Amino acid sequence: MASAPKRWRTGPVTAPACSACSAWIDRARRSLSAWTTEFFHGAQTATEPFQPGRCISGFRTGPLGLGHVVLNVDRPETLDRLMAFYSNRIGFRLTDYYSEPFVARFLHLNPRHHSLAFIQTGKNAVHHVMMELFSFDDVGQGYDLALADDGCVAVSLGRHTSDFITSFYTWTPSAFMVEYGWGARTIDVERWEAHERKEGPSMWGHDRRWLSAADNAKARALRHANAANGYRRPVQVIDGNYQVMPGACPWWDSITSRGGARK
Repeated sequence: MASAPKRWRTGPVTAPACSACSAWIDRARRSLSAWTTEFFHGAQTATEPFQPGRCISGFRTGPLGLGHVVLNVDRPETLDRLMAFYSNRIGFRLTDYYSEPFVARFLHLNPRHHSLAFIQTGKNAVHHVMMELFSFDDVGQGYDLALADDGCVAVSLGRHTSDFITSFYTWTPSAFMVEYGWGARTIDVERWEAHERKEGPSMWGHDRRWLSAADNAKARALRHANAANGYRRPVQVIDGNYQVMPGACPWWDSITSRGGARK
């Protein structure tokens, strides 16, 4: 398995001293051509509880942050510049990366598998924002609503190989996507080792309507290979949103007997 590219740091980065913050932020602002990065401290907290626009269980945020943001990048040089900026200057750590069916880099700064990612697509723009629900049923009901709106679904329901989330994507009026999902895993930040993923972005599903026919064929071939090779991962749950059924799972018993769950 390939190691992380050495020009990107995967460990913690010390923040600049307060006396240097102004100049440092000014340099950071000039480092990116397509986005403005806001640094803030002491944001006001609302006193009233969150009221969703429809009946849902709520979003999994708190210390894990809002979810994640994925940005399009136009070419390898831009990707290298962004990786250097966000890892070496801001303090993100590389989680994993892959090259097929498209080039992607995933970065974390807390136990969420990734809070930021880059996909090389030939343009500079927001790719998508992910929102994670507490209930799997919220995702399914949201998918029903999206399917009823012709042209709304951008990526079909599926499960990712990286953070194990089950999700779908919808288009927004601003031409970027929202990923709506459940069951994203967390990682051990101190022990995690960045690595290359060769099994593609999804275990199953996730037909991407924004990909070319050729790249969609590559993605589908990777998913079919995953199925043929028995690629499976345990469902990620938190206390309070599951019930344990009686019986045993021979597949999981075989995995744990060989030394635990795989990455």
